[in-house]
Amino acid sequence: MPLINLVVTLVVVGVLLWLINNYLPMDATIKKILNVVVIIVVILWLLTAFGVLGNMSAIRVG
Repeated sequence: MPLINLVVTLVVVGVLLWLINNYLPMDATIKKILNVVVIIVVILWLLTAFGVLGNMSAIRVG
């Protein structure tokens, strides 16, 4: 995956998270949970993109 795609995706995710945090009325606890989930997903995606984790499609939940 080219570096420009990584940077653009991170910027888009960051702007969307900022917009949600600033303009959608939600309880602070829900916002914290949403932020943590998005950060964990982005970190896992980055680790997969750089080849640290390998193929995530082999992981089954349930």
